[in-house]
Amino acid sequence: MATISSLGIGSGLDLNGLLDQLNAAERKKLEPIKLQQQSHQAKISAYGKLQGALTKLQEAAAKLNDPKFFQNVSSNVNGSGIKAAARSDAPPGRYSVEVSHLARAQSIATVGFAEDAKFGGQLTMTVGVGDKAKELSINVKEGSSLTELRNAINAENSGVTASIVNDGDPDSPFRLVLTSSETGTQAAIQALSLEGENELSFQLGAGEGESNTGSMTQTVAAENAQLVVNGIEITSQTNRVEGAIQGVTLDLEEKTAEGGSVTVVVERNTLAIREAVSGFVNAYNDLRKNISEMTRFNADTGAAGELLGDSALRTVESRLRGVLGGGVGEGEFRMLSDIGISLQRDGTLKLDEAKMSGIVAEDPQALAAFFSGNDKAGGLAGKLGETLDQVLQDRGLLDNAKRGLEARIDGLKDRYERMERSIEQTIQRYRVQFGQLDAMIASMNQVSDYLFQQFDMMNAQLGRKR
Repeated sequence: MATISSLGIGSGLDLNGLLDQLNAAERKKLEPIKLQQQSHQAKISAYGKLQGALTKLQEAAAKLNDPKFFQNVSSNVNGSGIKAAARSDAPPGRYSVEVSHLARAQSIATVGFAEDAKFGGQLTMTVGVGDKAKELSINVKEGSSLTELRNAINAENSGVTASIVNDGDPDSPFRLVLTSSETGTQAAIQALSLEGENELSFQLGAGEGESNTGSMTQTVAAENAQLVVNGIEITSQTNRVEGAIQGVTLDLEEKTAEGGSVTVVVERNTLAIREAVSGFVNAYNDLRKNISEMTRFNADTGAAGELLGDSALRTVESRLRGVLGGGVGEGEFRMLSDIGISLQRDGTLKLDEAKMSGIVAEDPQALAAFFSGNDKAGGLAGKLGETLDQVLQDRGLLDNAKRGLEARIDGLKDRYERMERSIEQTIQRYRVQFGQLDAMIASMNQVSDYLFQQFDMMNAQLGRKR
């Protein structure tokens, strides 16, 4: 607040300093409101930290609330040249795989042409066999260059890719190469013809790998992948083979050595399950650590956590204890202690890893029933997730608690502004009164000076000395 520099000139008193002291004393009335605002804001921040810890617990519980997760399997390949990826329905086992041929895409090529070669006419092509066969007809404008012919074929997206290769011939170096977009014999080009200038023709022969060609030759024959899985011969149009092993996708990268094989091992992914359970325990313990920090109290210093005695936090704790302590109503495992998770005195959980490893290896279905149950909210993880949803959702327990604090902060802000205006009015009143006091004392000083002058004059006339 600005002070009035003229105050005190008439009286000689330090009225400006006194006014500043009164202003400072009045503004101390605002301190309790500031402290309440800071306290509420600290609680809102603490609710944010609590919400983060609860969300992590919710995510950890959600991972365990999926029966398919406990059927999780992994695949390992002992050898090279094959990659394997197993789905959850893949039965555990060991499979010997021998690859004798990889699937290849067919390529056919024209003879060489000079750079100024021109083409035109009706181009017809048959790609694939059986249900996959496609008939293609393209009207090639007379006088088209080899590049324009290539572009016209590619524009059809018909399962054939055209490219131009320069083979280095000094006279006719440019050759048009057509390659099947897919591997296997069913995607091969069966016939091609272009009537007109620089006619082209190709006809696949009856024998596999043979060709009966006019101006085009087959440079790479279409081939199917051939492999043997546990003694059973399998043919595939592509190098990605599905169904040869139930629930497993094989990606063939190279042929196996003659007389050799690659072993594909499919086994239950017990590590992922153990890590998920451990992650659940760790998430809960991290939550307990956060709660302990928020509710701490130091008897020596009087320092207290932001949520000490908070009713919303007590409700959250009570609900979580109810779910974790209540267990499930049916099944081989009913309580956390049955699967090696025990509650400690400080409220944290402790995992018996040896016991959990045994359960995961020997009875994963019973563990799945304990955590995931028969429906979304049937198992322990589902019940915990449902409780956490009620706490964390919009207009849920924490959201309502934060909204209540935000409303109080808004109310305190209004109260602060009203009190500031009241203080300003009070100081203004003091300022006016001090101005009046200053003027009155100045007037009295003037009267006093006048009287002293009169007394001095009278004394002088009477010959008296002061």
